[in-house]
Amino acid sequence: MENSKKIEELAKKIKKYQNSYYSGEAEISDAEFDALWDELKKIAPEHKILQEIGSDISDQVVSGGIFEKVKHRIPMGSLEKAANPEQFLAWANKHNFEEYIVEYKLDGASLELQYDSGKFLCAVTRGDGVIGDDITKNVLKMKGLVTILDGPYTGGVRAEVIMSHDVYEKYFSDKANCRNAANGLMKRKDGEGSEYLEIICYDAFFTDFGENNSPFQDEIQKINWLSKAGFKTVPVKICNDAKSVIEYRAEVMEIRKTLRFDIDGLVIKNKQIDIDDAKRNRPEKQIAFKFSLEEAVSILRRVIWNENGATYTPVAEFDTVDLAGTKVSRASLVNPNIIKELGIEIGSHIVVTKRGEIIPKIEAVVKQKTDGLLFSETTPIEIPKVCGVCGKKLKNEGTRLYCPNKSCSKRILHQLEKWIDISEIRDLGVTLIRSLFDSGDVKSISDIYKLNEQILTKHFLNEESLEKEKKSLGAKKVLSSIEKSRKMNLEKFIAGFDIEGIGVVMVEKLVNAGFNTLESLLNATEEDISSVFGFAQITALALVNGLAENRDEMISLVSSGIIILEKVEKASLKFNGMSFCFTGELNSMKRSQAEAFVKENGGSCKSSVTKDLTYLVTNDTSSGSTKNQKALLYNIPIINEETFLEMVKS
Repeated sequence: MENSKKIEELAKKIKKYQNSYYSGEAEISDAEFDALWDELKKIAPEHKILQEIGSDISDQVVSGGIFEKVKHRIPMGSLEKAANPEQFLAWANKHNFEEYIVEYKLDGASLELQYDSGKFLCAVTRGDGVIGDDITKNVLKMKGLVTILDGPYTGGVRAEVIMSHDVYEKYFSDKANCRNAANGLMKRKDGEGSEYLEIICYDAFFTDFGENNSPFQDEIQKINWLSKAGFKTVPVKICNDAKSVIEYRAEVMEIRKTLRFDIDGLVIKNKQIDIDDAKRNRPEKQIAFKFSLEEAVSILRRVIWNENGATYTPVAEFDTVDLAGTKVSRASLVNPNIIKELGIEIGSHIVVTKRGEIIPKIEAVVKQKTDGLLFSETTPIEIPKVCGVCGKKLKNEGTRLYCPNKSCSKRILHQLEKWIDISEIRDLGVTLIRSLFDSGDVKSISDIYKLNEQILTKHFLNEESLEKEKKSLGAKKVLSSIEKSRKMNLEKFIAGFDIEGIGVVMVEKLVNAGFNTLESLLNATEEDISSVFGFAQITALALVNGLAENRDEMISLVSSGIIILEKVEKASLKFNGMSFCFTGELNSMKRSQAEAFVKENGGSCKSSVTKDLTYLVTNDTSSGSTKNQKALLYNIPIINEETFLEMVKS
């Protein structure tokens, strides 16, 4: 019931803000509107309002009068949006185009210019995407209109009505922004002020070419034709792959503030023209790759390497930028691989983001100016070669730079501090454990449990008090805390060994997936661990290596009875101990969603059919595929999607 209420509230807000946007007086920013849209899409992806276009204009009154309604020659659909590179890449992976056509996404008011036999007929606002307002009288005053085409073309030209920054600053700075000002002027019944607006075109669809063939064979020819016909056109770039699109977006962000008009992103499409797709309410082969208020361009000044235990983490320092209301000048570069993949160097122009208004991140590097010239010279980032404490050569695995010396004093001390924190030995604080470490009294986790009152007293009392054989209350309290820490669950025990990226929550996921004994964890392979929800290959490898490194001490602590592991009961999750392999297309969900659900409920997923597989899930159960044949050979049940969903609901 509560979820239904939330859906209703979101839909109501979206409808309200859509109408205000298309009437020229937007009440909220694009970023705020997109957030509402994304939230509704997440909890109710099939909601009807997400399939609609534009505003409800059937009874819309503007400036005291009602404009005549006109049907579009080609429906003006609403584009799918990508708010960041990850979302764009997800779209691009579904549409592996040979070339991507990239255009500025103008932040103005959409318009269709209609022509009959090459003569300008009328100009129609976007409206609800099918029917709009006839504002021809106003458009005739605007800059950029072509009234006669060189050819008998019948159809429509798509354009954006924009107001330049110069005009806005000089005449309309009392309005919220250029777009709002343009929307208001273009819909004035008396047409006053329309002469300050201009038309920039980006698309065209003609249904009748007279005796000629289509004037353009692809999107590039289309833009060239529009320009040759006399229209002002949107800037266009051809990118050979998705990565190049992301890099170009970074370049445009660099110069965005210098443009004479507003843009709020890029439009990405295939080079080949697809009329059928263009007619959809929400075209599938085009996407709006938007800019965000949480993005800015800066210059990398230096990289420092934070040392946390064994790991060296690069942290970028750059010129301060404003992101989501805060000033940001630092962001983690995570590991050497990220530095290499980004191609980042000292002096690089970088795109900085602040996802979820929390963690700054360097998203991309602006490699050159839009005129093709490179930025000023940059210098490579120096990666540390040796440990600053023990002098041993650091190991660079790409995903992690660390000191491999298990005897490194820095590593040991960090592990001791992690252990006393996780095991909650409250009276054994950081200062005391460092004193014990420096004196040589504690060199391992096991040594903590060998401490006695005599050793601890030396760290609490001065020499004079020791000579008088005084007792230390602090020493007694520490011993009491240590004694209480002897009993713990498996999650805390593993997390206390300070394995990179492995905390209590991560170990809980393993326990819920059936790895609920020390033995099962120590014997688990990288593949076993990576099949558990929340564990990617890198984290799984770190855990397996960390367990191997600490194996002897873990076994010693438990087998000797120094640490008593409390019995861990398997969580009552429906897929505990089960493994699934999905093959072929699913109808009701994506494969990744089905796999995530299995993992969240204690099961594991495999990419191939093995003897220990529990179920093979396919909608073609009678297929002679290799996976089906293997499943039959090993007597593994082959179930379809419907049966899987019944298991999910049970």
